[in-house]
Amino acid sequence: MHSSLIPPRQVKIGDAASFVGTTPRAIRHYHELGLLPEPERGSDDHRRYGYDEMIRLLWIRKMADVGIALADIRDAFARSAPAGADSDLDVEGVLERVEATLAAQEAEVQRQRAAVQRMRTRGGRMGLLSDFVSSRLASLPAGSLRQADLDNLLVMERVFGPLGAAVNATRYIALASHPDLREESDRVDAAEEALDDTIAVDDPRVAQVAAERHAFERMLNAVIDDSALAQILDAWDELHPAPADGDETEVGEGPGRGNGHMSLVEAIGKMPYDFSPARLRCMELAEELAAHESPAS
Repeated sequence: MHSSLIPPRQVKIGDAASFVGTTPRAIRHYHELGLLPEPERGSDDHRRYGYDEMIRLLWIRKMADVGIALADIRDAFARSAPAGADSDLDVEGVLERVEATLAAQEAEVQRQRAAVQRMRTRGGRMGLLSDFVSSRLASLPAGSLRQADLDNLLVMERVFGPLGAAVNATRYIALASHPDLREESDRVDAAEEALDDTIAVDDPRVAQVAAERHAFERMLNAVIDDSALAQILDAWDELHPAPADGDETEVGEGPGRGNGHMSLVEAIGKMPYDFSPARLRCMELAEELAAHESPAS
């Protein structure tokens, strides 16, 4: 046989890495993890890799390419060792976990793709809200939703989940459908913003703006269709059936509160709003007026 066709009995780490399709650094990492036993070294103190080491390196590369973690590959080799060199690797459980991980990744990609499609179809940031929320706003005329409206819905969805944001969206649907209410909303908002740090909490203007806010909220609630709220709740219940008898739902983990949503108390402590003491007092007074209002009124 021609000398150039005679394979070496052992190769250095660079040749081993080149043949397998990896790097010397990766092979050294395999040694550190216990994936590949340290081979013997030559007279030059360089590692030498023979047939058995190369076969293991090839299997490691194949398994890593399909997404199996290096620690799982090491465990698979360790479990197969007692049965002898001819036994198949114990990878069934590993592959089951990899398949589950890939399925989860695929679902996440599909979710992201759906969000991008919503954003392209519905335009701008509204498409980034959950479909349960944005679908209720899709029929509004272009430009009827303001950026501040979307900002608030974004916060509501973070705190209360899609259901809470969808209920809150009825507010903006009503404002978009009633120009006179939108005008009054702008006037009351401006009055509240005027309660800056130069206004004392006992200034008469604070109570006056609180009364105006209370009156406006009554007008707004009067035009919000109760049937629309019922439809939202029914649609949510259809998408998220109640748990079967005997199934327990942890506090804070009910429908609309998953995906990292937080409690109102947490949100108040973590979401900043630049409200002056006078404006905070105005909000308190408006809440007191609503609480003390007779149900018959």
